[in-house]
Amino acid sequence: MGLRALRRYLPYLRPYWGLVVIFGLSQLGSLAAAAAIPKVIQYIIDGPISHHQLGDIGPPVALLVVIGLLEFVFIYLRRNFSGMASLRMETDLRNDFYAHLQSLQVSFHDNWQSGQLLSRAISDIGTVRRFVSYGLIWFLQTIVTFAVVFVLMAQLDWQLAIVTVLCMLPIAYFSNRFHEKYKVIARRIQDQQGDLTTIIEEMATGVRIIKAFGRMPLMQARFDDMARRLGASNIEAIAERARLWTQLTLLPNLSLAAVLLLGGYSVSHGSLTVGGLIAFMNYVFMLTWPMDAIGWVLSMNEECKTAVQRLNEVMDSRPDIADLPGARAMERCKGRIELRGVGFKYPKSDAWILRDLNLTIEPGETLGLVGRTGSGKTTLAYLVPRLYDVTEGSVLLDGIDVRDLHLRSLRSHIGTAFEDPILFSASVHENLVMGRPIVSDEELKRALKVAQAEFVWDLPWGLETRVGEQGYTLSGGQRQRLALARAVLGSPPVLVLDDPLSSVDVHTEAVIERALASVLESVTSLLVVHRPSTLALADRVALIDGGRVAAVGTHAELMRTNPLYRALLSQEYEDSESRMVTA
Repeated sequence: MGLRALRRYLPYLRPYWGLVVIFGLSQLGSLAAAAAIPKVIQYIIDGPISHHQLGDIGPPVALLVVIGLLEFVFIYLRRNFSGMASLRMETDLRNDFYAHLQSLQVSFHDNWQSGQLLSRAISDIGTVRRFVSYGLIWFLQTIVTFAVVFVLMAQLDWQLAIVTVLCMLPIAYFSNRFHEKYKVIARRIQDQQGDLTTIIEEMATGVRIIKAFGRMPLMQARFDDMARRLGASNIEAIAERARLWTQLTLLPNLSLAAVLLLGGYSVSHGSLTVGGLIAFMNYVFMLTWPMDAIGWVLSMNEECKTAVQRLNEVMDSRPDIADLPGARAMERCKGRIELRGVGFKYPKSDAWILRDLNLTIEPGETLGLVGRTGSGKTTLAYLVPRLYDVTEGSVLLDGIDVRDLHLRSLRSHIGTAFEDPILFSASVHENLVMGRPIVSDEELKRALKVAQAEFVWDLPWGLETRVGEQGYTLSGGQRQRLALARAVLGSPPVLVLDDPLSSVDVHTEAVIERALASVLESVTSLLVVHRPSTLALADRVALIDGGRVAAVGTHAELMRTNPLYRALLSQEYEDSESRMVTA
């Protein structure tokens, strides 16, 4: 059963042990009430009815009504409290799953489809919850029901009880055969659901590209193909479940026929009363629903085990970038950045992006990074806030290896703005502050002014205007200016800016540069440069080539002394690059 697989997640029920206890007692109460009814019926038939004492039938009938009402109450409590406990467990598990996803390094997310993670966070956790609240309960109830009913049957007629059990033995064979087939189908279905979710997510986020290139039929064909494959797998699963349920439904009917034949013989020979035979048959009927539910429980069990395996694939991934033992907080940051012998290659890759790179940025200095496409400029920028960790060497902030600092403390001193500005489906204000402590109106206005993002005051609800998923209700330039305002908000002592002006027009770029220059005077800045005009903000420029620092100096010095630097910033270089791409 899925109990072994669920061992990791059942502790999520501990905070709700009170609800579980109430559920368990209600479960036992409902079973006791159900088991008592055939006994009362036996007493009525063998007593008042057999002896034609109809005046004595009232009290036992009233007892039946009371037992029925008690069973109703117990069933209500059982379903209500099991649902409450499992839903709270699901909430806690989903919260922990999301927190774990956030704790994992960027490289983990680079290698996982967002749709697969989404299906695990929603569908698989929901599958676990359903099994705990329904499948597991019915499995336990079926075991207890079989045990209790067998004891009561044996008290009535042990030979009939053994015959009934023998009729049930094929359950093990049918169940094992079902398990071997269904576990493969269940895994395939849940993986295909993740793939389908990925296609939908990609369509939603890339709808502009799809429409611009007229590729709606292509995406529709991809979706239809995956939907058909998922549908075929679901139909295969339905066929397997139907086959098992049909086989299991046959067994109680066989046992009922055997009970009628052998029980009738026992009644005719006086070894069993008529009331006893009817009570025995009622116990057989009590097994009919559990027998029918076994197929349902087994299918839920396989789906749950598959869901747990898929969840474990994520939960077993350990954060490579996390607070190390003995890590400390940085109370005050001067902003001196030093890269010593830095080497970096992406996980699962043997190619070095950076190798033996040495660079120092003094407090208050703005250093521009220039290099060919793919030279490692952006990767270097990722190393400072520990979005990735160096493969070799070290990155130091104020003489302290960034790996020896608490991540929260390190990143609280660094403002970042990347070339691809990411905004969230929230208000402008929420996107700017990102859950930081209360920020004054003056700070917000200053950040918006520096980034030339004062257009927000003209939005329908100002700072409270929701910008839509990924900020697509705004233009590219507006998104980038808000991302820049978010980076400078709160005056962090270190700024890491990856071509933060790539999406703004020339006039706006000039205005932002003038405003940003005053901000950069008092902070340490690492500026990844893709446009020559942005170099006006840099005090010094580092030329990155072949994963190393090829030259460092002012823009004027490098233009005068370095041919590669001149070529990178010249029209001639751009033309030659375009010819190479065309060729």
